[in-house]
Amino acid sequence: MIQLGVKQNLTVVKQVEFGVYLSTENDRDGEERVLLPKKQVPENTDIGDSIEVFVYKDSKDRLIATVNTPKLELHQVAELRVVEVGKIGAFLDWGLEKDLLLPFKEQTRKVAENDECLVALYIDKSSRLCATMNVYKYLVTDSPYKKDDQVQGRVYETSDEFGAFVAVDHKYSGLIPKKELYGSVRIGDEIQARVTNVKEDGKLDLSIRDKAYLQISKDAERVIQAIDSFDGALPFTDKANPEVINREMQMSKNEFKRAVGHLLKEGRIQINEKSITKKSL
Repeated sequence: MIQLGVKQNLTVVKQVEFGVYLSTENDRDGEERVLLPKKQVPENTDIGDSIEVFVYKDSKDRLIATVNTPKLELHQVAELRVVEVGKIGAFLDWGLEKDLLLPFKEQTRKVAENDECLVALYIDKSSRLCATMNVYKYLVTDSPYKKDDQVQGRVYETSDEFGAFVAVDHKYSGLIPKKELYGSVRIGDEIQARVTNVKEDGKLDLSIRDKAYLQISKDAERVIQAIDSFDGALPFTDKANPEVINREMQMSKNEFKRAVGHLLKEGRIQINEKSITKKSL
């Protein structure tokens, strides 16, 4: 059976002026066959020869073969560039003559021309190849990473309940839990993170912050920068509401308190009734 959306070896069963027809080894009569256009037929090709091709559909929804290799195959995930946005969705460059459709209903964020977006390849209800930004079920869990490894990935979904879902290396399933999520993290962001846990099912828990003892110095410097940005007096203290601290500092209240305590110990700041200021040297 000829498979849509994957590379496969097919046999030449008929030669015509505009190319050759291919079929499976077990279907020499060519009851199910696909055209490989003449410009793609290797030199000296003859009946019975085997050719590795990728099978997709042309603009008239007919099966067509190509010797070119697309940037992703069925159920694989890859980052593709938006060529244009039309009436039914966006069209992506996936390395073949006919661009790949990303329907509006399969977009998790609005995309524009020249955007890079992470997608998976699937077959829709009309038996056509399409792209989807809902890549969760196409990611794998057999990553080589272990706790405390540094990884890179693309945020493909966010959830107020769970956090930010990340495709590590555009391939492995990862999650930045809500408690580890500070600042503005949006769909499409490329992030660097630390593996905090490898679950039994192989999925990765991630943090965009260093271990506490490493992060504290960075956070302390951010507090100093924030004081400077507020003309020398940060208008809240470590007793402020957690939402205020998170909004202004992109830290949890505990992280902010540790950073402030670190600066107090170093004698670099002083805490007033409603503000934090730097100590004069």
